[in-house]
Amino acid sequence: MITITENPQTLGQLAGKTGADLLKETLKQKGYANIILATGTSQFETLKQLLSEQDMDWSKVQIFHLDEYIGLPISHPASFRKYLLERFINHVPDLKAYHLIDGEADPEKECQRLSELISKNPIDLVFVGIGENGHLAFNDPPADFETEKPYIVVELDHACRMQQLGEGWFPNLEAVPEKAISMSIRQIMKSKSIICSVPDKRKAKAVKDCLEGNVTPDHPASILQNHSNCQVFLDKLSSSLLSNH
Repeated sequence: MITITENPQTLGQLAGKTGADLLKETLKQKGYANIILATGTSQFETLKQLLSEQDMDWSKVQIFHLDEYIGLPISHPASFRKYLLERFINHVPDLKAYHLIDGEADPEKECQRLSELISKNPIDLVFVGIGENGHLAFNDPPADFETEKPYIVVELDHACRMQQLGEGWFPNLEAVPEKAISMSIRQIMKSKSIICSVPDKRKAKAVKDCLEGNVTPDHPASILQNHSNCQVFLDKLSSSLLSNH
């Protein structure tokens, strides 16, 4: 399902509200929930809305983390651990548990640690975005649609690194790491529900390729077309190239 809004603020509010409603329903049915939070500029408003929701029992919610740069200290402005702690986790002190990716640990061991954890905790809801190159998490094209490993080491392509630079996270291209730990495509697709937030004109081509084109590793987020409960939230600019809207 695709929802098109006037601007990024409304997009984030609707995505956050929809996610919150799904989360509340899961807590009502199961008594607990496991969710995955995304980071980056596309998630600012969504996370803000999620935090503002009333009557949410965070003590029954466990959070997993989509991706993190390898070798970047948690003190770095671009650290996704820092982002999640400052923008979300520190605001919900009664959270049941959270599992951040340690980009400074041994990458293979960290992937194994997180993979074991997430395998024991099926995911109810994941928040994602779509990159300028169509990536989903840090699965740049051509993405690995086959691996069953929940977390993998990936190489970041030039377009991905340029996006991170363009969003102001790094002073120059050389400072953008070339590798990251990312949740795999198949692990993301195992989530019961997906909320995908994609604002901004610079994402318009990726949105068209991934939502109207064929499902292909060359457009990683195109895999979302195959999910039974994926809701995509766009704004006027990010949806501007779609032929059906």
